Amino acid sequence: MAEPNAPLTLEPEQPRHWYDGMTRYHWWVLIVGSLAWLFDTMDQRIFVLCRQPALSELQDLAATHPDVIRYGKYVTAVMIMGWAVGGLFFGIMGDRWGRVKTLSISILVYSCFTGLSGLAVHWYDFCIYRFIMGCGIGGAFATAATLIAETLPTHSRAFALGMFQALSAIGNITGSAVARFLVVPDTTLHILGYDISGWRLLFFWGVVPAFLVVFIIRTIREPEAWLKARAAAKETGQSHEMGNIGSMLRHPTWRRNLLVGVTFAVAGVVGLWGVGFWTPELINEALKGEPAKRVGQVKAMATLLQDVGAFFGMFAFTVLATRLGRKISFAFSLLIGYVVVVLVFWRLSSATEAYFMTPMVGFATLAIFGGYAIYFPEIFPARLRSTGTGLCYNSARVFTVIIILASTQIDALFRNMKFASPFRAGAIVMASVYLLGLIALIWAPETKDKPLPEDEPAQDQKALAAAGTADKSV
Repeated sequence: MAEPNAPLTLEPEQPRHWYDGMTRYHWWVLIVGSLAWLFDTMDQRIFVLCRQPALSELQDLAATHPDVIRYGKYVTAVMIMGWAVGGLFFGIMGDRWGRVKTLSISILVYSCFTGLSGLAVHWYDFCIYRFIMGCGIGGAFATAATLIAETLPTHSRAFALGMFQALSAIGNITGSAVARFLVVPDTTLHILGYDISGWRLLFFWGVVPAFLVVFIIRTIREPEAWLKARAAAKETGQSHEMGNIGSMLRHPTWRRNLLVGVTFAVAGVVGLWGVGFWTPELINEALKGEPAKRVGQVKAMATLLQDVGAFFGMFAFTVLATRLGRKISFAFSLLIGYVVVVLVFWRLSSATEAYFMTPMVGFATLAIFGGYAIYFPEIFPARLRSTGTGLCYNSARVFTVIIILASTQIDALFRNMKFASPFRAGAIVMASVYLLGLIALIWAPETKDKPLPEDEPAQDQKALAAAGTADKSV
């Protein structure tokens, strides 16, 4: 029983909603970071819509010519490789230069080189522009996610980052809407006495995100966590440890977290780019013999519905991660990704099925991406947070490039195995990549309701110190 004169101690009231306690500055950082990623995905969608008409004109070939399709694969692979390179480079620079400066540079890179793509005169300079544009894309995600994670309150972080990722679907829809209602990529417009291809104007539209940099530089400040990490590194003479991949690999905890994150990313990215984004080709096969105009209409609507499904998939992951935890949410998204992809690529055979099955594909293949934005910044310390996030998210793209370049050989393999539909069989087999992610759950740490890791565990400090001593003795 408490003494009569003992002071009352009140438990601090726990926030009931994710947005409780968020200041106007917190909201502004979330809005700006989300816009950076939304515009990023808008530029990606513009590329997907412009790729075929651009290569057709640059090579002076019909849009259906095999060389146009073949070089389309090359350009896509080059862009994704740039994505991986940029994700690694800008991830490291995000820890060394700071989140604000790196995010600003990456936005300028992806927006300006999207615009330059509209000035291409050959397929190979078009390819160069796409590679550098991909570098900017890779940098934008890691630095924007890290900036939001380190700025917002702990109880707000998961939901805010999940919505940050979910808005990428709105970016895709925006790109499709611009191409549908403002400038159609495979048309020619007469402007000021000149004939200008629609795909060039659409790429010029992709420069718009560059104006966001003005707001970032003038209004966003570096997170306190990064400032403290940089100050501590300077005091101890360890500035070279900021964004140091070798340091990450020598550290038992961060090395384990990196391998877990990369495995999750491989499962989701390969599942999406290796299977999920091939629904237009699946519709082509399902509606074989139908009029081309009819098939095009079905694909356009199905793609839009797939984007809508993607938004709700990432939103669902966000809700689950906030309420039940990260590991349960990853298990759910990996299982549903496998089941839905197998079901859809096995069964889809009509326009009606396309309209309700493609949203299922969008939901199932993009749900796990909501986890990347939430989870990756939570498993690394401030000095390695941007580097680790970028490395996890973008390293999987190397595998995706291999799959894209080998798609012809994969198709030939399944044809030789006498499958009725080699395309469907290949997609179903490829979906097994989701099962790889389930294995990684064994070693994945749970981060729900935990602060971002800043101090290294004592046992890992000893291991790191021993590694450092060994390095110096060599």
